[in-house]
Order: sequence, then C-alpha cells, then structure tokens
Amino acid sequence: MTTTLRPGGPLQQASDGTRSRSYDVCVNSRRVGRVDLGTMPGFGPVIGVIRSLSIDEADRGRGRGTVAALAAEEVLRGWGCRQIQVSVPADATVALRMARALGYTERSRNMAKELPGPAPALPEGVEIRPMTEAEFRAWDATAHVTFTRNWVEQGVPEAAARAKAEASRRENLPDGLATEGAAFHVAVRDGVAAGHLWTGRRELVPGEQAAYVYDIEVAETQRGGGYGRALMLFAERIAHEWGTARIGLHVFAGNTPALRLYESLGYGTTHINSFKPLL
Repeated sequence: MTTTLRPGGPLQQASDGTRSRSYDVCVNSRRVGRVDLGTMPGFGPVIGVIRSLSIDEADRGRGRGTVAALAAEEVLRGWGCRQIQVSVPADATVALRMARALGYTERSRNMAKELPGPAPALPEGVEIRPMTEAEFRAWDATAHVTFTRNWVEQGVPEAAARAKAEASRRENLPDGLATEGAAFHVAVRDGVAAGHLWTGRRELVPGEQAAYVYDIEVAETQRGGGYGRALMLFAERIAHEWGTARIGLHVFAGNTPALRLYESLGYGTTHINSFKPLL
C-alpha cells in the first residue's frame, strides 16, 4: 500500500511572506491522517516546519507517520526550504523517537514553570534595578549581533538568522525601552552592573498570557557569583506582580549551564525543537 500526501486546502501566504498548507495523509486514496506544513515566521522562506502531524488511531503503528514526515520534507524542498524544524511536546515519546530516527537534531527547548506563591526572596547583597536608557542603548547596539550569532551557531543560515533578529526586534520591542509590557532590569553589586534581564508577556498556551524571559545574561567576569539565579528569581517576582501563574523561556541545546540553572529552579521542558537539513 502507498502512503501519500494530498492537499487539504489551498496554499496560504501571509503578509509577512510565510507559507502554510494542510495535507491529508492517504493510503491508496483513503484518508488516514493530516499534516500541516509552513515556513517559520521571521526566518524568511528557507526554514520549513511541520506544524502538526497526526495519524488516525486505527492506522497507527504501521509507519504511516514516518512516511508522511518524509513526504513533508519533499513538499518543503519544493518550496525552496533548506531546513525543516519540528517542535515536539516533551512527553510525546513516540514522536520524539521518530524524529531522532529520521535524522533530526535537537536545537533548543521551550521550558516553563508554574509559579508558587509568594514571590521568592532575592540573595543578599544583590541589587536589581530598572535598566537606564543609556544601558538599553548599549544593550540594543549589540543584541542584534548576539541574537544572529546564536542562531547561526545552531545551524541557521546567516541571512535567515539576521532576518529573524530584525523581525524579533520589530515584534517585541517596537518602542524600545518604552515598549508596553517589556521590562528591563540590571543586577548590581557594589555599584557594578553584573548582568541584565528582559522579561515580557507571551502566550505559552492558547488563550493564556504568561510571563516570559526573553533575554538574560551575566557579564563574563561576573559568572559563578549567583547573579543568573538572582535575575531568574526576580523574573518570578515580575510575573507575580503581573498576576500571571506561569513563566516560560527558550534555551539552546548547547547551553548546559543555563539549562542546569533553569532545571534547578523548577523549570520543566515543554517542547523539544529539532531540525534537519534538506539536502
């Protein structure tokens, strides 16, 4: 029997250039599932994504999903994509196993934490204050380069990484430091800035806004002094002030120190994001 993809609707193209289309997974013309494909917002046309893939329960365990995923790669190659990405729930063991078998490599993780009350206390001796306009300008001058470099190091083509950095800036900080819902803070000890934190709001689950750590960094000469933990605890205090019960973040797979810190603070992985070159 032959498993194929059959268009389930017209090709959609949004104002930002992203494409999307749904397909029926068929076995000898019999529908057995569905796959939704698209291109990644912000990255331009070169990064494709399997947004969802499902096989009807009666047809599972027969390799239908694997063949559908391979067929999806062919569709995205036809769109001119050079990479494909999947974001799989951390508890979806079958899907994670399939992704690894098909040659996908973990790129990053989405993590979240349900916030207990009350807001946590900060370590003694660490002051955290709002970022000044001058400090924001200094951060903003290098953030684009840092953001781009981080994605390039994770295998994203440089032009796509730059496009993503620019799109992220437009979307999340349209008014710079004055952007509504954006909070920038600096950790200080003995009058010296040791690190910074950018928190905001984001929809982690449909219909629910949560606090989100967009950027956190400790100066290289100050690492190991507990500033990262202090800033993350301060992010929880901001979330409490905003009245949200959840906080989330994104971390690249190779950032082991950050991953360990987040896990020690009670964050759990919600999704594993993996990619594969389309040769």
